[in-house]
Amino acid sequence: MSSYFTDLAQQYIDGEWRPGTGSWDIIDFNPYDDEKLASITIATVDEVDEAYRAAARAQKKWAGTNPYARRAVFEKALRLIEDREGEIAEAIVAELGGTRLKAGFELHLAKEFLREAVNLALRPEGRIIPSPVDGKENRVYRVPVGVVGVISPFNFPFLLSIKSVAPALALGNAVVLKPHQNTPIVGGSLVAKIFEDAGLPAGLLNVVITDIAEIGDAFLEHPVPKVISFTGSDKVGRHVATVCAQHFKRSVLELGGNSALVVLEDADIDYAVDAAVFSRYVHQGQVCMAANRVLVDRTVAEEFTDKFVAKVRTLKTGDPRDPETVIGPIINSSQAEAVSGAVEQAIADGATALIHGARRDNLVEPSVLTDLPANSPLLKQEIFGPVALLVTFDGEEEAVRLVNDTPYGLSGAVHTANIERGVAFAKQIDTGMFHVNDGTVHDEPIVPFGGEKHSGIGRLNGDTMLDSFTTTKWISVQHGRSGFPF
Repeated sequence: MSSYFTDLAQQYIDGEWRPGTGSWDIIDFNPYDDEKLASITIATVDEVDEAYRAAARAQKKWAGTNPYARRAVFEKALRLIEDREGEIAEAIVAELGGTRLKAGFELHLAKEFLREAVNLALRPEGRIIPSPVDGKENRVYRVPVGVVGVISPFNFPFLLSIKSVAPALALGNAVVLKPHQNTPIVGGSLVAKIFEDAGLPAGLLNVVITDIAEIGDAFLEHPVPKVISFTGSDKVGRHVATVCAQHFKRSVLELGGNSALVVLEDADIDYAVDAAVFSRYVHQGQVCMAANRVLVDRTVAEEFTDKFVAKVRTLKTGDPRDPETVIGPIINSSQAEAVSGAVEQAIADGATALIHGARRDNLVEPSVLTDLPANSPLLKQEIFGPVALLVTFDGEEEAVRLVNDTPYGLSGAVHTANIERGVAFAKQIDTGMFHVNDGTVHDEPIVPFGGEKHSGIGRLNGDTMLDSFTTTKWISVQHGRSGFPF
């Protein structure tokens, strides 16, 4: 594992590993024990420019490459991940503070998305469209956009980098990837190393490890990329969308959430408890689809609450390297402080803490809050940490109102003995995704993934990747002579 943090602590531009030329370093820490993993001199605006220019030079030839040949790169990348799975898992545990369970989950999905990229290379199809003009043939081609800029987050960096990088490349584009500063290796240079070893030609994937304090909006404003794929907070996403619109770029935004898991009066309570605990506390709650709010019908609230609290008390907080650990560290001290501060503020505003988790450095133990005032800001916002909010309701109509009473609309779930009742409930919720009798945290390679409202713009996965990373071109052919009015 350690070799990743020494060998890959560099920029990757035009097929070359090299240090950045900035005046300061990004220090990569293990969030559990503060061990220094790597020191990376940041990329400057000039290096961002070099990366985009290299991508533009390499892209034309790649787009003209037989898609069956392009596909072979992704098949090799998949085999490399399988061969190095143990090492990559160790890196995820070290750099993210992810548990071993989380590392396995992330690697499983990353492999699934690479398998889909293998097929995606062959997916673009053209069309012949009829014309009202005699002798005219309308051909509509689906072509790569050119160069895609990808900005990935810290919570699932390996998966969420691959999720945009692999489809964009498979469809004939080149990519410049900017990983999050807290996960520069797993989310950035490790991805580049895998594709380099898989035989991807130089220049097609570039990684710049940097900070907006150094480059400002240069990554977004650069004239080369035609699409920016961003995964992160809605606050930053709003800025990304604004800058992209000003420069006539397409933005694909996968943003935050405030998902609810709803327990109707006829639900299987034990099963709903299991689903809710997983949906809230997986990866310390640092998941955009996590169930911030657990809404329970008043008639079953006492039974559900007792069982929910009992199960949460069994979750072990500690060293993510310990296979028994469920709750590892929050990604950094400022995030940990924000989570603890939100709990304290909610209690000060009148909430009851059924479990009041303590904070030890970046370790934040689980909390369960109830009796929140209806106007509590916490009910409307995303909590990127291990804090569950239990809310009771009286009947489905109120449940629907409460679920929708948030600026976000990413995921959610409902539990009921009547599947069609659950589907009817789901149709009333303003989200991009909703699940009946399951958890709120799901992602599958061929199912459209994305949110409504402040949770994003556009979709990823499956055929929606064509909409995100290709464009259409109309070429008409006039057989015979066309007539003109003058």
